Amino acid sequence: MTFMPRKVWLALLCSVALGACSGGDFSDLDTFMDEKRAHPGGIIAPIPTFKAYEAFAYSATALRSPFDRPIEVREITQLQAVAAIKPDENRVKEFLEQFTFDSLRMVGTLEREETNWTLIKDPEGGVHRVKVGNFLGRHHGKIVDMGDTFVAVVEIVSDGTKDGWVERPRTIKLSGL
Repeated sequence: MTFMPRKVWLALLCSVALGACSGGDFSDLDTFMDEKRAHPGGIIAPIPTFKAYEAFAYSATALRSPFDRPIEVREITQLQAVAAIKPDENRVKEFLEQFTFDSLRMVGTLEREETNWTLIKDPEGGVHRVKVGNFLGRHHGKIVDMGDTFVAVVEIVSDGTKDGWVERPRTIKLSGL
């Protein structure tokens, strides 16, 4: 008795499997197709008309971000009480005033000799101690309040008129929170 090679066994097995699939009884398929052909053809709806995109003008860019810390009422009344807002151009600029406000990061706090300090990191990697009354940012930003996780700053910015200035409260939050 000789053994048949594997290829022959595989070919024999495939032919048996394909033979089992062949059967001349397609009556269920023929019945289904006859039912579908008996119904009248439907009407195809036209393609909807294209509506041109209407651009949206976002007008809230000058408002406070919803993710910023809300301004307390006492801060608002204090800001409105100032009659003549104007930056002191004769004041000697502090080191952190050369950087934009958004590039500064709060990295911690410390207390030394009963004075609370906040640690601010500049974009060049330097870390600086600041306290209430210090200035930072390019818009005459003065630190008015500090906490464990934030520094509150009031900037003096132009209101767009020749000699008009307004105060703008900003905060720097502790990095990593």
